[in-house]
Formats: sequence, C-alpha cells, structure tokens
Amino acid sequence: MKQTAINQAILMVRNRIEIIDETLMGKHSAHHLQQIERGLYLLLKIEKEQIIKAHGKQLKKTQTAGNYEYWLTGEQYYKETYEKK
Repeated sequence: MKQTAINQAILMVRNRIEIIDETLMGKHSAHHLQQIERGLYLLLKIEKEQIIKAHGKQLKKTQTAGNYEYWLTGEQYYKETYEKK
C-alpha cells in the first residue's frame, strides 16, 4: 500500500505524540499536535477527493483480468492504491 503525503504527515504527528513526556509542557505540546492531527484528517479527505477526481479525468488505468480489460474508476484506483487491504 502506498501512502499519500497527508498519510505520512499524520504518522509523523502521531509518532511525535507518542514520545512526548508527561510533563505539563509535554501535555501542552501533545494537545497542539492532536489539533494538527485532526486538521490533517480533514486534509486527507480533500486529498482523497482530488486523487479520485484526477484519476477519473487523466489517469484511466487499465487492468487485465484473464482476457478482459476494464477501466478503474477513480474510487477503485484510490482504494487499490492507498487503502489498507
């Protein structure tokens, strides 16, 4: 599974939250990182829509299954490329 740039940013923030200590300053920093993480999830939805839209207009990837060829929709492309299986 590939990761989008936003997915990678979410993982970086999540990893940073996990290593912050329990001091007051650490808790304050963790709170801000959690706000950033929430914002990144909103951006992830936008990024997904952009990828699906771009695929539908430009990428039109064909797959072969036996003797048949078919077109992936933008939604199918996103799921096969970026979502966990």
